[in-house]
Amino acid sequence: MADLDIREATVDDSALILKFVTELAIYEKAENEVVATVSAIENTLFADDSTAWALICCVHDEPIGLAVYFLNYSTWLGRRGLYLEDLYVSPAHRGIGAGKALMKYLAKIAMTKNCGRFEWNVLNWNQPAIQLYESIGAKSQQDWVGYRLAGKSLEDFASG
Repeated sequence: MADLDIREATVDDSALILKFVTELAIYEKAENEVVATVSAIENTLFADDSTAWALICCVHDEPIGLAVYFLNYSTWLGRRGLYLEDLYVSPAHRGIGAGKALMKYLAKIAMTKNCGRFEWNVLNWNQPAIQLYESIGAKSQQDWVGYRLAGKSLEDFASG
């Protein structure tokens, strides 16, 4: 495993975070869906009342990866959970253990915060990610189907 360092992101990382998010969107064939700006990241992810956080993974002080997460809640468990929104490692640095290191770091955060779950979504065609997740013992939740209300549909439903 490479000499990896994981640190909490700071507001100074906002442009880097947007760069990684854009690269992830390109990989996921959804580049046109990224509407975030550096300013938006600064004003939301790093706001005093932010409910999400980011981690930066580096090799020899070079940023190579990102994880963005937030806490949710399970009524069934009566406990918080940790939800991984984005996990990204730059293509040139895949295969050195950075993704697994970020996942382990997040698992430790989940344990520290007494979370009952650590969850995320993955595209069904993303075999490298699926292999990583299964290699650490994660199980697919095939009985559940994700839904999303966003954009105009969200606006129309909220106002109608």
